[in-house]
This record gives sequence, C-alpha cells and structure tokens, in this order.
Amino acid sequence: MHPDVKEILLNEEQIASRVAELGAQISADYNGEEVIAVCALNGAMPFTCDLVRKMDGNIILDSIGASSYGNSTKSSGEVKITKELKQNVAGRHVLIIDDIFDSGLTLSLLVKLMEERGAKSVKSCVFLEKQISRGVTYRPDYIGYEIPDAFVIGYGLDYAEKYRQLPYIGIIKPEAVK
Repeated sequence: MHPDVKEILLNEEQIASRVAELGAQISADYNGEEVIAVCALNGAMPFTCDLVRKMDGNIILDSIGASSYGNSTKSSGEVKITKELKQNVAGRHVLIIDDIFDSGLTLSLLVKLMEERGAKSVKSCVFLEKQISRGVTYRPDYIGYEIPDAFVIGYGLDYAEKYRQLPYIGIIKPEAVK
C-alpha cells in the first residue's frame, strides 16, 4: 500500500470483477450495435481501457477532456472542456465513461453536449459514485460501486495529477493533501 493511502476501499480483484460485469451488461444492452465509447480524460483512462476490452460489438473509442477540479479535492463548480472528440456523434450511440460521479457537473454537461450534437442515444458509465447529495438531477446509467464521501485515489483517480497508477482505489491521508 502506498504511504499516502489511509485505507484501500477496492482491491484489484474487486475492480476486475466489477468491470467484467459492467462490460457484459453494456454489451447486452447495445446488442451488437455500434457505439462510440467516450473516455472522460484523464481519470477514466484505466477504467475505459479495461471496460472496452470486456465489451462485445462494434466499439469506437474516443476521448474528451473535461475538468471541474484542477488541483483541489473539491469541485470548482465550473466545467472546462480541455480536449475535443475526434468523432462526429450525430446519429450515433454514445457511451460516456467516467471515473467518478461526485458533484455530477462534469458528467451532466458531457451528456447534454452529446445530445446537443445530435447523438442517437447517450448513456453513461461511471466506476464510482459517491454517496452524497448533489445539485444535479442526472444519474449515470451504469455504476460500478457506490463509495462513501471521501477523497479517493488510484485506478486513474488523482490528487494534483499523482496516484493515478495505483492498481486499487484508496482513501488519501489528510496529511498528503497540501
């Protein structure tokens, strides 16, 4: 365990098992139809890669950069698009894949953006959902795990761009947050 981790919430085996379940469920729901899997950068990269390898059908992988955190442990309340898609989503199925559903601002904005661009359908998949009340009414279509309201790192999630490489989800120690 990394010295800045207070507690491991989800280990590698739990992560792999749930990702396989989500891949099977999503594959069944799309039933072979082409889908553009949109990775919300940077945090969702490990999850997206693992998930699409567990999905069947015609999967086109793309990514979009969106952030509301910067180098903080709290959302700024403002979402910024930092990288655009390469694919035209008009008339196509879109699955937005994100690491965590926290404030809900980023994901709800991305869903609205894909709808405005004329996507045939827009669904979302998040690996983690914090058990908190939030100011948005949007709910992800697929959720890996619900977690307590704690700042977590690992498996793509970061604090100030560090800890993404950890193969598990852990709670960061308060003294590691500067």
